[in-house]
Amino acid sequence: MIVPARACPADADLRRYLTARVVSVAGALVVAVALPVLAYRLTGSPAWTAAIAAAEAVPYLLLGLLAGALADRVDRRSVMVGCDLLTAAALAAVPLGWWFDALTPWQLLGTAAVTQTAFVFFDAANFGALPTLAGEDRLTEAWARLFGATTLVELLVPPLAGLAIAVLAPAGLMVLAAVAAAGSAVLVRSVRGRLSPEPASRMRTRVVADVREGLGLVFGHPVVRTLTLVGTTQAVAGGAWAAMTVPWADAVLGIRPAGDPRLGLLFACWGVGGLVAARVVPWLSSRWGGARLALAALPVSTACALAVCASTHWVPALLAATAFGAAYTIVVLNAVTFRQQVTPPHARARVSTTARMLSWGVGTPAGAALAGAVASTGAGPRGALLAGALVLAFGVVVAWTGPALRTAARVPLSS
Repeated sequence: MIVPARACPADADLRRYLTARVVSVAGALVVAVALPVLAYRLTGSPAWTAAIAAAEAVPYLLLGLLAGALADRVDRRSVMVGCDLLTAAALAAVPLGWWFDALTPWQLLGTAAVTQTAFVFFDAANFGALPTLAGEDRLTEAWARLFGATTLVELLVPPLAGLAIAVLAPAGLMVLAAVAAAGSAVLVRSVRGRLSPEPASRMRTRVVADVREGLGLVFGHPVVRTLTLVGTTQAVAGGAWAAMTVPWADAVLGIRPAGDPRLGLLFACWGVGGLVAARVVPWLSSRWGGARLALAALPVSTACALAVCASTHWVPALLAATAFGAAYTIVVLNAVTFRQQVTPPHARARVSTTARMLSWGVGTPAGAALAGAVASTGAGPRGALLAGALVLAFGVVVAWTGPALRTAARVPLSS
């Protein structure tokens, strides 16, 4: 007798795992909205808001290589559950501090660092856990289901969180994020299938050797190397955006951090742009190829970033921000897809975390720090966003003048 697919234990495990990821991503998005708003309302300082954004990205810079190497060696279920519980505890401390009038910017800075450190190890474990759970024959389906579900969450949660801030204290939203992290831990723990390979099948290598292999695979492939390095310049612009969204909305657009529902619309822009990108990247990649798509999308991303800087009214600002989110995500998804295609299966976790560490882990905190420094000189949030866009423009020059992408773009797609 054939068991229907929906009744298979493996499929039930996959649903539990994907639900855990959706719940976890939803909680993280609530934090992404509430934490900078809370920091800005607590301090009124763009520099402090930028520091929070930088603290959220620094852990990937410091620990990305180690996390990627360890993800193929340890019990991933224990790592993911432990990271979720640590995140829940750190987030729950924020509303306690707020309610007892003891919350400080330093606690917010520590919360950002602790939760993102947990995310680094969780993320690395996830890169290996999902393929192990789904199996090679269902890997594409599993990643498609995960990306589709999380993209929908990224579209819905930020505007809802932004609207909730209009009527609730942002510290109260951190309770929801803490509950989401704890819920994710329970769901991951309930998965019965394996999330790690059998101990006897794991490669017995040294962590240093694994790290070296990840670096070698990233820097040894000319296109992957170029996409990673240029991606760092784009991450600088993204870091400046993350750091200055709330101060820029307040100072330039007149969107107040408390009680203004337009803030929810502003936070929704990136999700809408990401959803558009998810729809068009497969078609664009198959039609143009990864190298040509990168060469085309990078200058478009720069132009959209400059359009954001030029906006002074909230309506064109929302349109420009949506376009920037779409172009930015096209560049990222294209680079991730190309990297996965050329990386050996056994090294995908370490290569993915290595590349993410070099681009997002370096670029995002650098962009946030640059934005905070520029804003503090008197140029304000608008000048800070412009500084990030100019760094991205430099990346476009590197991409177009370097030989790697242009050489790959000349290769026929049928080759």
